Amino acid sequence: MITNLKPGERLDDLQIKGYKIIQNPGQFCFGMDAVLLSGFAEVKEEEKVLDLGTGTGVLPLLLEAKGKGSSFQGLEIQEDSVDMARRSVAYNRLSDRITIVRGDIKEASQLFGHVSFDVITTNPPYMINDHGLKNPAGAKAIARHEILCSLDDIVRESAGILKEKGRFYMVHRPFRMVDIFEKMSFYGIE
Repeated sequence: MITNLKPGERLDDLQIKGYKIIQNPGQFCFGMDAVLLSGFAEVKEEEKVLDLGTGTGVLPLLLEAKGKGSSFQGLEIQEDSVDMARRSVAYNRLSDRITIVRGDIKEASQLFGHVSFDVITTNPPYMINDHGLKNPAGAKAIARHEILCSLDDIVRESAGILKEKGRFYMVHRPFRMVDIFEKMSFYGIE
């Protein structure tokens, strides 16, 4: 099958259902956190899933491979990542089940409408913008630091687009746990 790889890109095996993903190590590649998140996020039959900050689309691909859920969407702001994610979806012949949307997490409720998803997953930037060492590469810095969105943006928008009794799954650093629980409580996410 033709992959249409661009310079610097590679095709990685996801080790499930023969699925593969296009990534560029010079920009950003998914890590173990995404794999762990896909393992503990529960998706039931006929549920709609949204992955906020999907990057190259690894979470929609891994969650779809588990065989449950009616549709999977990924929201990503970086055009190069959106392009790789869309080509990975097409490569795996999953365009009828997975949609990748280019957009800003801060506008998720406007893009998708209120109470529209049963499950939201996110593997957000861990570092506050001025905390820790910042990678000089723009794509990596955006993926790791709160440059284009904050934890507050993610929790606020998730609260707006989750259906009643919907589930929110996130991987984050322990040093942010108090902040996470305070924001979830403020926005009414249990």
